[in-house]
Parts: sequence; structure tokens; C-alpha cells
Amino acid sequence: MNKAKVRKPAAVGFYEGNPSALRAQIAQCFVDGPGAPPQVKKGKGFLGAVVPHAGYMYSGRIAAFSYAEIAGRFPRKFVILGPNHTGRGSPVALFPSGAWETPLGLAPVDEALGKTIFRDIIDADESAHRSEHSIEVQLPFIQYLAAQMAQGGDFSFVPICLGMQDVLTAEDVGNIIAEALKGEESACIIASTDFSHVGFNYGEPVPAGKRIDQFAKEQDQKAIDAILKMDPQELASVVEEYNITMCGYGCVAAMLFAMKKLGASKARLLKYGSSYEVAPGSSCVGYGALIVE
Repeated sequence: MNKAKVRKPAAVGFYEGNPSALRAQIAQCFVDGPGAPPQVKKGKGFLGAVVPHAGYMYSGRIAAFSYAEIAGRFPRKFVILGPNHTGRGSPVALFPSGAWETPLGLAPVDEALGKTIFRDIIDADESAHRSEHSIEVQLPFIQYLAAQMAQGGDFSFVPICLGMQDVLTAEDVGNIIAEALKGEESACIIASTDFSHVGFNYGEPVPAGKRIDQFAKEQDQKAIDAILKMDPQELASVVEEYNITMCGYGCVAAMLFAMKKLGASKARLLKYGSSYEVAPGSSCVGYGALIVE
């Protein structure tokens, strides 16, 4: 593979940089979350997932709930939507070809699927992905699961970084993804997002008399309720109305639009938690694991 087409890791520190330490870290996330590393089985059909993207020490145990579900019907193709925290590059940016490197090896970009998604509002732009962590931190979990499959779990993925997350953009992106996936046997659309960012570090004050994690949970429940209704318009509306500092709400909305087009009829909350459970203090970030099927 052309080395120029290999994206080097930018988020080591969010997860362990040594391969054996990273495998052990992911296994521990499953132990601390759903209880044990899952059995991995090949699946058919389409699955949507909401997964956090903070450092594994904070959100890995929550992410593990989503990946335990994915493990039970592991697909060969993933579309991963993540917010653009850096502000670089195109506002809707697809990484078109090559591979992404993590300590667990190379994760190949699905160039053929990407070509069917690269149209209209979606640009091909590697620069938006260069220093962004929200998609990268999903890959070690997927690689870990793929390695557990008895006959090998080859997979490919299409990364899409969203700087614009308004509901119209999300609808366009979701419709394009759904159209591109219609001919596939199976695929998983991952929406990478953290929920509320409140407290001192984020300049988001907490109402008097409320503990910071309680306020985050109350805010996040409004967004979670909209996801459980599979209503992307309501999700965008409550995020705006209640100033819910959910960094990837547009990614979730796009996933919901796509999954509804692909025939999904229900969403389930697997687990909610926050950074406060790991590190109580003056700031708090909420995390949710949800499945759409």
C-alpha cells in the first residue's frame, strides 16, 4: 500500500499506544462495561450505533456496550461519522482512500463505497481528518473485534467528518449514505459523539443546587429521548432549545436519517454514564451507548 495513503494515528493517549497494552485496555473496557469481551459473529442487515469518543479511561466502558452489540452481528463495512473538533478542512469531509493506522494495524478505507458516497454536499478531503480524534478512537475497538472472529474479520470503513451539523446537512448526508448502502449485505453506521460538556473546563455553568453530573444527565436525557423516538429533527431542536453541548448531534441525526431509510424501526439505550464517575470534579462530560435497528 502506498505509504502516502496511510493516515498515521493522531489520538494515541486517548488509548494505549502499545499493541498488547491496547488489547488489554479494550478487554478491560468490556469487563468494566457489559461484563466480558463478547463473542464475535458475522451478521447481516444494517445496524446503527451511538458511541462516545473520549479517552478510553473515561468513556471506553460505555463504548464497550455498543461494541458488544456490534460484535453479535459484525459486518464487513462500516460508515463512521464524527464531528470536526479542529475546524480544519471541508465542512462535510470524506476520507476517500488508503488506510488508517492504529497500534493494532491498518484499517482499510473502503474506496469503492466511498466513491458512491462522495457526491453533492460531501467533499473528498483528507485535511479535515488529519488531527481529528472522533473517528480514529473507534477503530481499535473494531479491529479488536475483527481479530476475535474465528475465520478472520476483515472489514473496511468510510470516515466522514462533519463540521456542519445542522439538520438539513444531516438529512442530506444520511440520505446519501442510505442510498449507497442499499446494495450491501450488511453494514454498521457509527455516530461518534459525546453528550453534554458542562462545568469549569467548558464554560458551561451548572444551575445552583444541582450536582454537575445530575445536570449533565438531565440535559442528555432530552437528547436521548429524541434518539429513542428515532426523530432526528427533534434531536436537533432540543439540542438548540436547551443548549445541550453534544458535540456530535449532527452525526447522530445523519445516522438516524440513514437508518430509517434502510428500514430501522427502533432504538435502544444500552448505557449512559459520565466522566464524573471516573474523575469527580468541576467539569463533566456525558456519554451514551445506543443501538438503532
